Amino acid sequence: MADRHGPLPPLLHSLTVVTGLVDAVSYLALGHVFVANMTGNVIFLGLSAFGAPGISAVTSLTSIAAFLAAGVAGGRMVRAHKHRGRLLAHCAAAELVLVGACALVAAWSGGEAARLALIVLLALAMGLQNTVVRALAVPDLLTTVLTMTLTGLAADSTLAGGAGTNTRRRIAAVGAMLVGALIGAVLTLRASVIAALIAAALLLAATWAVAQRLSQVDRDASWAAMNAPR
Repeated sequence: MADRHGPLPPLLHSLTVVTGLVDAVSYLALGHVFVANMTGNVIFLGLSAFGAPGISAVTSLTSIAAFLAAGVAGGRMVRAHKHRGRLLAHCAAAELVLVGACALVAAWSGGEAARLALIVLLALAMGLQNTVVRALAVPDLLTTVLTMTLTGLAADSTLAGGAGTNTRRRIAAVGAMLVGALIGAVLTLRASVIAALIAAALLLAATWAVAQRLSQVDRDASWAAMNAPR
């Protein structure tokens, strides 16, 4: 297998699309809040402390708290797995359940309680994803943030005297987040939040199905073991 990470990179690109999609939903439809980008929420907390209009400390704190809770659960999930592919499959399955629950809440409920419930469920999904992807440790594929990916893209480029390491993977990660945000914006603003959440659920279902299948049939253990070379 050419890539020591096997099928993980394209699967993580798929999760990056999901991140862009759900963060677009949360920002556009749930108030000025992110469910994946916790840096943004910390900044929002600072803005809200100064009384900036349209910024809610409650929603930012809710998202951060749920994200951290998912980090604890994700840490336990990571320690219970020795196969990277199965870990990713189980993570995608859990995210699918959480995003599916979001679609049901959005369809059947409204008001402030429903908005906070959506923030919690989506932040749980993204916190779990972030924790698992951190353990998988595929370079330049964090799926929820792009700052270091963009930094590496510039610092390792031939313009900076570098060798252009992982340039395609980095560009693909940026493109995946951009595409996800675009899909999320179009569906949220032109259709509905439910439509955007269903799109995210479909991507997660596809990621789960592929990861689960490859974990069962792929005989190359070089990418599968949790202690595989990173």
